[in-house]
Amino acid sequence: MKTITLPDELSLNSSMSIQIYDYESNQEISKQEIILNKNTFSFLQEGTKEVFFDNSSYSINNSQFLLMKSGHCLMTEKLSNNRKSYRSILFFFSDDAVLNFIRKFKLSQPTSGALYSTYSFDYDVFITRFANSLLDIIKLSKTSQKNILEVKFDEIMLYLIEFKGVDFLYSLISDRDNKNQKFIQLIESNKLNKLTIKELSFLSNRSVSSFKREFEKHFNNSPSKWFQDKRLEHSAFLLKNKSKRPSDIFEEIGYENLSNFIQAFKNKFGITPKQYQSH
Repeated sequence: MKTITLPDELSLNSSMSIQIYDYESNQEISKQEIILNKNTFSFLQEGTKEVFFDNSSYSINNSQFLLMKSGHCLMTEKLSNNRKSYRSILFFFSDDAVLNFIRKFKLSQPTSGALYSTYSFDYDVFITRFANSLLDIIKLSKTSQKNILEVKFDEIMLYLIEFKGVDFLYSLISDRDNKNQKFIQLIESNKLNKLTIKELSFLSNRSVSSFKREFEKHFNNSPSKWFQDKRLEHSAFLLKNKSKRPSDIFEEIGYENLSNFIQAFKNKFGITPKQYQSH
């Protein structure tokens, strides 16, 4: 599957630091490799969307929208049940736009709090009106678009800060941790997501061989064995604390059939899932 670079492949004016695009499709995609060269609001209108980033993942419907930091992600888009379509209004903006906004409004950096690569927000009346107003701006001249979008950028950011604080804003321009910490956070954040080694390598911006070397350096184990252990440990938690049946969870844990799950569980814990539950 070809990696897609956005907004570069949308034939937008690359000289503009803030850009919008009304994206519509009747084709579903699954874990498409995406490189975002700008930070992006995805105002979902039709269908559902799932994204995986290095330290966060979300699955949303059209009652929510996403804010995504520039970088590598995996994206799934599914069509709406009624209209059989997918639609999202994309609002791209550069790091410079964020820095200028911070300077303009003299914002202070938060002293604590985790910073993530993506955030999910719920629509309200204001945000719905805001997203719809972007469609009218697309029809204007490039000069008018540029001037109005700078104002619209301030508008959406000021509104979100009022209710969410500034953490999400600073996450867009923060490199956060050193490379080792970022890699470890990527692994820990995705240990229960059923991502392939190739997909995880893409999220870490490494080749598969480089990813495996880095993984073994930090975790003293092969990726396949480490992830299997973590998912089996999670299955034990579900069996004991959530009263789940083995037949309810084997697919969630990443096994194609129940017998393979039972055998793997027994190899790790020495007893079958049912025996584990009864202890």
